[in-house]
Amino acid sequence: MNRNLKQFRQNLRKKWQYCRSMGSFLAFRVGSEGRLAIAQLQRVYPHDRRRVSLDAFNKTRLELMEESQLSWSYLVLVVGSCIIASLGLLANSAAVIIGAMLIAPLMLPIRGAAFGILEADRELIRASLWALAVGSILSILIAAGLASVSGVAQFGSEVWGRTQPTLLDLGIAVTAGALAGVAKVEPKLSSTVAGTAIAVALMPPVCTVGLWLAQGNMELTWGALLLYLTNLFGITLACMAAFVLMGYSPLYQAQRPLSITLLFTALLVVPLGGSTVQLLRQNQLEASVKTALVDGTITFQRLRLIDMSTNWVVTPPEVSLAVYADEPVSVKQVQLLEEFLAQNLRQPFKLKFFVSQVEQVTSDPPDAEDPAEGEWQGAD
Repeated sequence: MNRNLKQFRQNLRKKWQYCRSMGSFLAFRVGSEGRLAIAQLQRVYPHDRRRVSLDAFNKTRLELMEESQLSWSYLVLVVGSCIIASLGLLANSAAVIIGAMLIAPLMLPIRGAAFGILEADRELIRASLWALAVGSILSILIAAGLASVSGVAQFGSEVWGRTQPTLLDLGIAVTAGALAGVAKVEPKLSSTVAGTAIAVALMPPVCTVGLWLAQGNMELTWGALLLYLTNLFGITLACMAAFVLMGYSPLYQAQRPLSITLLFTALLVVPLGGSTVQLLRQNQLEASVKTALVDGTITFQRLRLIDMSTNWVVTPPEVSLAVYADEPVSVKQVQLLEEFLAQNLRQPFKLKFFVSQVEQVTSDPPDAEDPAEGEWQGAD
């Protein structure tokens, strides 16, 4: 029995040595083939190595470092664009807000941060984030101060429109960020920077944060802040991808920073997706309200609908209707219409009518006692 046990141990030891040698061989083969595959991929895909010259790389890096510095010129542009944007938001003027977008410098440090993250350039990252943080906080404080001094109690559509970002805003930010990154390294596309600044609109969301903070409305403040973060991460991610595609950073080096930035951007998809679903639902409900009123009520057979808008912030939602009418709309009619909507759509609505009286005038003489009435009375 001892002899059989000894022989069993010897056989087991031989098998173990064989397996260990085969494992080492397989590991060597797999490792060798893996290294060969990586080498082949690097030869097949030239974007896995930096394709621009060292001089072009250093030039771009120095330009981005200069643009990302917290300088007096940067602060002047931040303060000026913030004041213009805040006053434009308070005045509900789209033209003024567009003017503020053109001179706002917040995109410059974001572009520098994207390049610095790709290259693990701590100096560039530190300078860019410092300039971006100071510019953003300063803009919020200025906007809040202007809102407090102005005494405006009700904000217009330009402010409300920046409190509920959706996935569409993320798509705009990514597209605009890619254009901004390519425009930096391609002189032929430098003229697109102004249009990109208008499309992504960094300064108005920051000012909107300050406006709502001045009123103490934290829910709408968060909505405006979410729009700003959406633009921030969307631009950063797209600029990084643009720099990689243009050959300023090898793909194998950019994989980790791109993945981390993509992860942070993906976290925004949850609230943005919820806002998108809510927006689609509101659009469907508004279309249902319009169809129910125009096609399903006798009252609207005597009215002509000109414009319709819905305030979804209040409860129940308030529907404003601008109509033309031959005769006034009574309170009883409005109550019946609200009951009709609640019964058919299973959701209460508050209706507010803006009625414009319409008087029909023709060239035919009226049927009056005086047949000469309506004739032209000219001077003798």
